[in-house]
Amino acid sequence: MRVLIIGGTGHIGVFLTKMLAGDGDEITVVSTGRTRTDVGALRAVHLAKMDYRQALADGTFIKLLKENNIEAVVDILQSHSALVYNACRKSGVAQLVACGSVWMFGRPKVVPTPEVDQGDNPFGSYRQRFAEMREVMDRSKRDGFPFTGIMPPNICGPGKIPLEGAGGRSLEVHRAHKRGEEVVLPFPGTNLIGPCDAEDVARGFQCALRNRPAAAGEIFNVGSAYALTSEKFIATYRGIYGTRIPVRYVPAEIYIRDISPEIGAHFHFIEPMCPDISKISSRLGYKPKYTPEETLARAVGWMREKGML
Repeated sequence: MRVLIIGGTGHIGVFLTKMLAGDGDEITVVSTGRTRTDVGALRAVHLAKMDYRQALADGTFIKLLKENNIEAVVDILQSHSALVYNACRKSGVAQLVACGSVWMFGRPKVVPTPEVDQGDNPFGSYRQRFAEMREVMDRSKRDGFPFTGIMPPNICGPGKIPLEGAGGRSLEVHRAHKRGEEVVLPFPGTNLIGPCDAEDVARGFQCALRNRPAAAGEIFNVGSAYALTSEKFIATYRGIYGTRIPVRYVPAEIYIRDISPEIGAHFHFIEPMCPDISKISSRLGYKPKYTPEETLARAVGWMREKGML
């Protein structure tokens, strides 16, 4: 199959590109060229350097799809959903799979959280992207065109600094973990955190591409088989770094007000992240390879290999 991947040189994209190339697919990767990666050196992978937004506006993207006889498009960036959908329809592409996020559903009311709007989303950008995804989904159903959304939780694994005890991806916080410095968390430490390996996220896209009829018109969560409590999350880093990392608990309102006022950071430790992956597992045969503990260890191992710690 001839597949074009938008964002194929990013964290998820590199895993997916290598995965599909290993399956024997012909891959075209759209990249600005700013990200250094080895995917362009893979056999059967063509690296198309272009400005994604400009290419959609001036017709270059449609030309690329037609010239390469692209059968399926994977849009990991999902920043111009309607334009990508229109381009796919105009150029004869047979399938579109787009990447979203479980944060698009808002504050979870059910855990594990299904692929349903939870009704309260404090993130404007995620609300907008989800609205765009659902609009394209509605259009695709009217058009009879196979469109699928893939919704990962917190993405982890080799290639990117993983989530740490302050709710970000700070190398300095990881160095503090390595030194065994104190972490402050909201009481009682039972909030759920769902690190998922980027390779397992890519596996969700692979499942959608391999099962087009079953994937069409659906939004699927991907994730690990289970989530970690925030207490276990820090305990996992204790084991990885071989340090004590003491934890001090404070009331949630104090944590938000004084410790971590930025919502993108404290949301990890206040709202549960545990996606329900039963639908993609039963319908598409998805099965994550890595546990949350394993993906955290893989990410730290990558940081060590790169001399970052």
